[in-house]
Amino acid sequence: MADELQVRSGLVIPAAELSEHFMPSGGPGGQHANRSSTRVELRFDVTASAVLSDSQRQRLLDRLGDEVRVVVDDERSQSRNRDIARERMAGRIRNALVVETPRRATKPTRGSKRRRLDAKKRRSELKQQRRRPEP
Repeated sequence: MADELQVRSGLVIPAAELSEHFMPSGGPGGQHANRSSTRVELRFDVTASAVLSDSQRQRLLDRLGDEVRVVVDDERSQSRNRDIARERMAGRIRNALVVETPRRATKPTRGSKRRRLDAKKRRSELKQQRRRPEP
């Protein structure tokens, strides 16, 4: 492989750390499907990577495991499947590296409390109107 994988700004995985394998795609398709190796399997070994920082490596290990593997056989073209596999690999790594901000608990506003109580009161009045009239 001659090109590297751009995951996001500041993180580029060199081609030497990616392993690509091509194999025949299964299913119907006649002679073309039986003779051409269009299915692509792309692998990235997280533990052996030299471009990841320790925190990035730990985050990927926790979320994706020791090895990230993407298999694509969507298209009839090997090059198109290869491009799709690289996009999916970059997307999976990018999503796994996102750090979620912890949720801060907040109190309901005075207006939201008032709206909730007004809605409860309207509902209660509606149900009271459905009852039989008292003698």
